[in-house]
Amino acid sequence: MGVVVFPGSNCEYDAVIAVEALGATATFVWHTATKLDGVDAIILPGGFAHGDYLRPGAIARFSPVMAAVADFAAAGGPVLGICNGFQVLTEASLLPGALQKNRGLTFLCQPTTLVVSSTRSVLTREAQVGQELSIPINHFSGSFTCDDDTYASLVENDQIVLRYRENPNGSRDDIAAVCNLDGNVVGLMPHPERAISALLGSEDGRVLLGGFLGRPAFA
Repeated sequence: MGVVVFPGSNCEYDAVIAVEALGATATFVWHTATKLDGVDAIILPGGFAHGDYLRPGAIARFSPVMAAVADFAAAGGPVLGICNGFQVLTEASLLPGALQKNRGLTFLCQPTTLVVSSTRSVLTREAQVGQELSIPINHFSGSFTCDDDTYASLVENDQIVLRYRENPNGSRDDIAAVCNLDGNVVGLMPHPERAISALLGSEDGRVLLGGFLGRPAFA
């Protein structure tokens, strides 16, 4: 699988370590790449792509690699955007909605409890609806927003895949993660790659990343 690296990404190694702990082989993909040869899944990791100038993800969405990511997603390939990666996917119109500054204009770095809302995405297919997962957040612009028509479509098409049990950032309807119509592109603000071991405080991230990779969460 490939982990895309933009100037300013800072969670790419966390993502590689996490997926390799689940038995996958990962390689870095630089943002100037125009092809995604030899990968069967893509992760856009957290960080501050291009320094978050303009707004998070707004410049990264024009990187050459994003055309390749869009083609990969259109062909049914699994794509996961974590935190800043989620912001990039919304800016690139690969996911609906947008991420705005947190309620209270406060940077948040803390554990959160997520509730699985849908299992029709590649990220949640190994989970159960209603299952609670402890996954940390680390963001300033993580409040999910969208217009009423988009929200109605998300609900109707079962595209809200994770919600916060206690909303930390003001996201509409407690939304922590959404997927595209086909369920193969997912974005979430919390960091499952930082919850793969009890030594880190939680290993619930294995449930999500294991589903994304199509591998057992616990070997």
